Amino acid sequence: MSRAAPAQRPQGLSAYISVTAAYWAFMLTDGALRMLVLLHFHTLGFSPVQLAYLFVLYEVAGMITNLSAGWLAARFGLTSTLYAGLGLQVLALLALAQLDPGWAIGLSVAYVMLVQGASGVAKDLAKMSSKSAVKILAPSGQGGLFRWVAILTGSKNAVKGLGFLLGSALLATVGFTWAVLAMAAVLAAILAAVLVAMPAGLPKGRKGTKFAEVFSKSANVNRLSAARVFLFGARDVWFVVGIPIYFYAVLSDGTTEGNRAAFFLIGIFMAIWVILYGAVQASAPRILRAASRPEGALVSAARGWAWALAVVPAGLAAAALAAGGPQPWLTATLVAGLLAFGAVFAVNSALHSYLILAFTRNERVTMDVGFYYMANAGGRLAGTVLSGLTYQLGGLALMLATATVLVALSALAAGRLRPEPGPAPGASA
Repeated sequence: MSRAAPAQRPQGLSAYISVTAAYWAFMLTDGALRMLVLLHFHTLGFSPVQLAYLFVLYEVAGMITNLSAGWLAARFGLTSTLYAGLGLQVLALLALAQLDPGWAIGLSVAYVMLVQGASGVAKDLAKMSSKSAVKILAPSGQGGLFRWVAILTGSKNAVKGLGFLLGSALLATVGFTWAVLAMAAVLAAILAAVLVAMPAGLPKGRKGTKFAEVFSKSANVNRLSAARVFLFGARDVWFVVGIPIYFYAVLSDGTTEGNRAAFFLIGIFMAIWVILYGAVQASAPRILRAASRPEGALVSAARGWAWALAVVPAGLAAAALAAGGPQPWLTATLVAGLLAFGAVFAVNSALHSYLILAFTRNERVTMDVGFYYMANAGGRLAGTVLSGLTYQLGGLALMLATATVLVALSALAAGRLRPEPGPAPGASA
């Protein structure tokens, strides 16, 4: 199936800009909400495992949503699922603002898990819609598909990084409830603007689409999805709970001012990490020389970059074992090492995001992308649970060693990818 004719591309560009702006707004609140929830409940005395529980339903909901969202978009249209994701996130933020600090811990955990579950549904509706739109709207020319998906994913992660900083800053200044309400108001205003301004250019859906079509018959899609599970598990095993709690332990002196300073510093680090990740991800087509390399070379590169990534957590795990506990040099090593992890991880992630669109066909793009991001959510779920569990059981060393094993499994799965026969599915895009 061919792309739109050149005369239609300005309209396609307008639709791409609108989709990207909506996705930016969503990810800003998503990043801020993650830091708000993590740091707020840590100060209330939640253990690492209890903090991990707060995000479990978020990831479970993401898996279920991605499995069905591709079918929903194919059936009802991409704009419908994008609007639904934004609207549901507004409702989730309003619900979270109703949390009562006087509730028992068990009730608070259950309530936040449910609200986070709704937020997980919202996030993956918005993500699947935005990523699928790139396949439909990307311009023709060498590297067009890779370039547009890299810009979307890279800029999204930079915005999410700002969200981490925003969440930490709001928690330290206006407090949890007002921070959540402010984000709900801003996102509602952006949803209203997108509803008015969204141009035509995205598929409206087809009524005969069957749910069974979401399960891919492509070996490459299935292998790439397996690689994605382990790749994002390796990131979230340290990212979600372990590293923020470690940094809080070494940065806070237990006073109110000390806690606020720790919030800001943790938020700054997480923001820098995700912004760096986004910047490298947006530059991935240039780093990989994608415009001048055949698809087969990019398929092979996925394995090599995954093995390169495994070296970083392995070295950090060895450093944590040698330190035997919190040390100033260990903290500095972790900061430098995790920033290096973020840069190499970004290339891996950008390669995956391009390959899933290259491997799929236009007529089933939402279903293949939904299936792939279901695997992505499965990896985040595993990483989230393991983050609290491994940090509580074995500290930094066990947590980082687990990340190493997961990256190695991702490299093994990526090594089984094969170039698609004939012309690349997106080569003429």
